[in-house]
Amino acid sequence: MEISSLKDTEQSVFGLNGKVALITGASKGIGEGIARLFARFGARVVLSSRRQSSLDAVADDIRKTGGEATAIAAHTGDPDQCRALVEKTVARYGGIDILVNNAATNPVFGPALDCDPGAFDKIMQINLKAPFELSKRVYPVMKNRGGGSSIMLSSIAGETPDPGLGIYSVSKAGLNMLTKVLAKEWGPDGIRVNAICPGLIKTKFSQALWQDDATLAHFTQRLPIARMGTTDEISPLALFLASDASTYCTGSLFHADGGTLI
Repeated sequence: MEISSLKDTEQSVFGLNGKVALITGASKGIGEGIARLFARFGARVVLSSRRQSSLDAVADDIRKTGGEATAIAAHTGDPDQCRALVEKTVARYGGIDILVNNAATNPVFGPALDCDPGAFDKIMQINLKAPFELSKRVYPVMKNRGGGSSIMLSSIAGETPDPGLGIYSVSKAGLNMLTKVLAKEWGPDGIRVNAICPGLIKTKFSQALWQDDATLAHFTQRLPIARMGTTDEISPLALFLASDASTYCTGSLFHADGGTLI
């Protein structure tokens, strides 16, 4: 869906007016796209990643277009910084209604047996433990506000192993199960938890897979939609999950992969 096709008349169901959205990994790629679209639809967005300068540039641009945005640098792999991020967000806006766990890492490529313990721990810390820790911090805030929406940015690698990305795939499989566990446990508190599982999306994170035409063709030529996706094709799905359009959706894995898993 092109962002330009989201018309003002749809604001009644997709509108996020007055809601506070905390988005990790928001200085670029999918996280940045989600932050920009959420702000366009009325959310007060808090952008977080490790580098303050990169966040400031995105937040400034959102404000220039009439949106409300605050940049708070934090390393999600550090539990103390996760705690401070939530506390600063609540101090700034009074609460949190939407959490987007988007930050992720993959420092290695190759057979799983070649993944050393340090890389394994880093992948699990950022891709799985950090979303859990941040979700735990946000849970009481959302509960006190009567509910909310938590969105995990997972991957189709969590359902079928990606060649060369074995431990990354394991981390995303864990994130998929964490999504379902939290959805089941937090549903009575009005908190919905869902995951978006993208396929190959054109971002800096996936650059090694698309910068070479032959490699890109290998991954896309047999897909029903035979091309890579864009961040503009992920952010509207996040908007759906954050808004009242998805009030009966929880514990689900939403795929945006061009048909890869068919």
